[in-house]
Amino acid sequence: MFIVTAIPAFNDNYIWALSTHAQPDAVIVVDPGDAAPVLEWLQREQRSLHAILITHHHNDHTGGVAELSAHADIPVYGPHNSPFKGITHPLAAGDTLELLGQQLNIQAVPAHTRDHISYFQPAGTAQLFCGDTLFLAGCGRLFEGSAKEMLSAMQYFSSLPDTTEVYCTHEYSLANLAFAASVEPENTDIRRVHQHCHELRSQGLPTLPSTIAQEKLINPFMRTQVNTVVLAAEHFCGAALRSEVEVLAALREWKNQF
Repeated sequence: MFIVTAIPAFNDNYIWALSTHAQPDAVIVVDPGDAAPVLEWLQREQRSLHAILITHHHNDHTGGVAELSAHADIPVYGPHNSPFKGITHPLAAGDTLELLGQQLNIQAVPAHTRDHISYFQPAGTAQLFCGDTLFLAGCGRLFEGSAKEMLSAMQYFSSLPDTTEVYCTHEYSLANLAFAASVEPENTDIRRVHQHCHELRSQGLPTLPSTIAQEKLINPFMRTQVNTVVLAAEHFCGAALRSEVEVLAALREWKNQF
């Protein structure tokens, strides 16, 4: 498994720095929207950049790639269908990578954007780098994709081992948990996690990673088959919902207005 370090960027982004005990000086970064904090961290920690992983084309995930690539001749991995032109090694669903002795499995999750992929490290404590598709207690906006595609992504994430660590790219946890509590006000797991995340943020600490097991308990977008979530979504839209896709679509619209 990777040693994962959060490099804060902008107001609420995390750029994930991945290293290993076997090669402690080599680092992979995930979604470097800004080069400056990465370069500062690399210099301070005396590390060298080995590769870049991109989940999707939005600038707050790719904006630092050109400058980082100018400092080192490194591969930039990312989705094969991305409009972002800085990718040197395109990836598609079903592909696998081996970086720093660790395997990464690629899955297409085109809901937030058409080109979105996730990276799953299955060994030891499994690790998921999911960009803006799955958040702690939330999911990404449907800018380019559909509710059906987002449900498919949530079902894929739900199929991963419960112990999988979830590394998304934004610190949205408190806002997402407030929404989740509105959907399921009697859910004691949501209240427990909300309190824990509030304590972490009050200390200036990230609320991440989450785990797949935790998300199954608290994330309404992964609970579209649960009766309390269905009823809450129906109450929001004032109509009966006939499928999990319709439930997720209603929840996403509710969250957009929340």
